Amino acid sequence: MLQDEWDAVMLHAFTQRQQLQTARQELSHALYQHDAACRVIGRLTKEVTAAREALATLKPQAGISVSDSSANAGPTTIPQPAIAMEAAGVPNQPTEEAGITDEIIKKLQEKATVLTQERKKRGRTVPEDLMDQESLKGFKTLASHPGLHSASVPGILSLDIHSEDTSKILTGGNDKNATVFNKDTEQIIAVLKGHTKKVTRVIYHPNEDVVITGSPDTTIRVWNVGGSNPLSQIIRAHEGSVTGVSLHPTGDYVLSTSADQNWAFSDIRTGKLLTKVSSQTSNNTLTTGQFHPDGLIFGTGTSDSNVVIWDLKEQSNVATFSGHSGPITAISFSENGYYLATSADDCCVKLWDLRKLKNFKTLVMDDGYEIKDLCFDQSGTYLGVAGTDVRVYMCKQWQELKVFNDHTALATGIRFGKHSQFIASTSMDRTLKLYGL
Repeated sequence: MLQDEWDAVMLHAFTQRQQLQTARQELSHALYQHDAACRVIGRLTKEVTAAREALATLKPQAGISVSDSSANAGPTTIPQPAIAMEAAGVPNQPTEEAGITDEIIKKLQEKATVLTQERKKRGRTVPEDLMDQESLKGFKTLASHPGLHSASVPGILSLDIHSEDTSKILTGGNDKNATVFNKDTEQIIAVLKGHTKKVTRVIYHPNEDVVITGSPDTTIRVWNVGGSNPLSQIIRAHEGSVTGVSLHPTGDYVLSTSADQNWAFSDIRTGKLLTKVSSQTSNNTLTTGQFHPDGLIFGTGTSDSNVVIWDLKEQSNVATFSGHSGPITAISFSENGYYLATSADDCCVKLWDLRKLKNFKTLVMDDGYEIKDLCFDQSGTYLGVAGTDVRVYMCKQWQELKVFNDHTALATGIRFGKHSQFIASTSMDRTLKLYGL
């Protein structure tokens, strides 16, 4: 009797062990399948992210023709944005200075005279179509475009708008590319590739489909967006990072500033360096630069908190504004040529009177507020500030009209559309945002 019970217990234990071994094998197999599934999910997630980025960039392109080759490819071809690469046929330009000739000086002087007369004719009147301050207070976010630059190296660092055709917007990114975008059709017109480092400065030529880009790779590049070979010139004027670029009112010359402590004046048509001048102070890099509306003087910002005004013809320092603390981050001249707005790493914007050569107003921000860009509108009525947020001030009264907090990271650029009918801003959050009614 006991033997039978013992045999039954042993048989049951054996059966249990077999079932346990089977369960262990099934569990091991399930764990392996789970691990494999996790790897597949991870790979698919990456592919979906990449596909979404590609879709955001390519989806708006339907119906656009950017080159002869795409036009002749047949009705089934999906047009793509123009992607310009550095052409092997573009020679390296020598860095020797060609000099500012008497002919160039005459050209600069004549242009300044015309601009001064035009400004006097406009007088104190503002354009009839200018957006009034009450309407501007009602601005809201109309569009947000995250697909202009790569998601793998996020961040848009610079912004400009074509003056005549304000539907065309130019951005420079952390991904080493510059992008030309049409806000009305929401189409990418061109992706300009060639810089070997991030694109920190961009300019859209006011009268032509030409853009200028600057980068820490020490080069300034001139692009003909509508051409079959967009890269037009490479200007090698500096030995250090290019920190600022500004187009002369003639539309033929570019000012550049650099960490090599020099500013340079170059011809965008030939790519030749005309002159290069040292900032004349030791251990002092230039952080930004911009031409005065008349083009005969310009301002540069320095790493030691000063704003220096230069005479272009004499290539000499004519005034120095001190008062900031920290490197100068942005400068902007008003359209009337009377005011200069400056910012630094000190949470404020200073306004300077160029006639009296003194600071007459300081806009103090909150502690920790960063400022990356300043811009007056074309009428000189509004001042835009981009940084921790995006702000618009009413000039003369210097009162805050509107604050936009839509960006999720530091704002890096701000520009006004024609007659301030819209405002554009860019950010390290990889978006271009448009504001209006």
